[in-house]
Amino acid sequence: MINLRQKLLPIGIVMGGFGIASILVMTGPSMQSVVPEFIAPIVNTQVAMPAKMQMTVFTHGTVRPRSQTDLIAEVSGRVISISDELVSGGFFNKGQILFSIDALDYEVALEQAKAGQARAVSELANASKAYARQQNLAKRRSASESQQDDALNRLRVAEASLRETRARIAKAERDVSRTRVTAPYDGRVRAEQLDIGQFVNRGAPVATIYATDFAEVRLPIHDQELAFLDLPLANSKNGVDGGVVTRLKARFAGKDHEWQGVVVRTEGEIDPKTRMIHLVARVADPYSIVDGKPPLAVGLFVEAEIMGRELPAIVVIPRQAVRPGDEVFIVNSQSRLELRKLDIVKRLGNQLFVSAGLNSGDLICITSLDDAIPGMLVRLANNPVVSS
Repeated sequence: MINLRQKLLPIGIVMGGFGIASILVMTGPSMQSVVPEFIAPIVNTQVAMPAKMQMTVFTHGTVRPRSQTDLIAEVSGRVISISDELVSGGFFNKGQILFSIDALDYEVALEQAKAGQARAVSELANASKAYARQQNLAKRRSASESQQDDALNRLRVAEASLRETRARIAKAERDVSRTRVTAPYDGRVRAEQLDIGQFVNRGAPVATIYATDFAEVRLPIHDQELAFLDLPLANSKNGVDGGVVTRLKARFAGKDHEWQGVVVRTEGEIDPKTRMIHLVARVADPYSIVDGKPPLAVGLFVEAEIMGRELPAIVVIPRQAVRPGDEVFIVNSQSRLELRKLDIVKRLGNQLFVSAGLNSGDLICITSLDDAIPGMLVRLANNPVVSS
């Protein structure tokens, strides 16, 4: 049987432990709470300096001819001559004979038409005299009414025959002229399928040519970028007044080259899917060689810089400075952050073009701060960047 001492021993040990713990707590060092010191973050800034800036629109396109024509034989016959310039890549002048078709059959037809005209003229003269004679006889009551009608009918038939022969002569002369195919403009040959002695049928295409007085480039731009350009979308008989200057750049023969053109018209329709509209830039005399610059050849892929309007006060800031909602932090005179709403007119790469929301001399915080709030104290890094 367990005695009383054995029962009280565990209770005494527990009570002793609590007592020792209480003594340690009361005699231990006291803890004092200390508020940690706030260290303001260091930020880089940019000084806002609004300045005039000409807006530009960048796009690209492929050079194409202003006019392109398929040469089609208008008469049938055998080819008897071909110009040396009627080869792929050859240049020719307006009015130059490109090729000729044997005209003998058409010249014979022309002579036959002329002979028919001479016969019709003679028949008309006889019919006119006969009708006049019948009229004189009718006045003396020596001709019947049927004889007068017959004379008048022969006269009208003779007149119709003369008109018909004149039409045949015109057609024959046109066919003879069509045996010599001349260039409609100064141009270049894109492709040809013609040889001496070849028989060509009327309506058969024999070559493709294009004009070299101007080259054109079809340039797609976003509809939002139309705000920077003076381009009419409404009806304009004279196209774009004055033309919007466009710089075309391309790498050719291992070197970078530049040509200058003007936007002469807009296609006027906006693609509902891409929201793009196409402009047409024109370059005069693209195949001239000036200062060793190569020609602006058809088919060349070019990058285009279209010169737009000049805006009076633009501040360029880096993209990382702008927060969601097109807002930016400004560091005020007390080194605290202020939130500003911006009017961004253009985004180009890592640069944003701001037209409103910033004052001259404002310090723009260009350091990205994830936990920044308005009124937060910051420290400025040395030498703030001056915006351009």
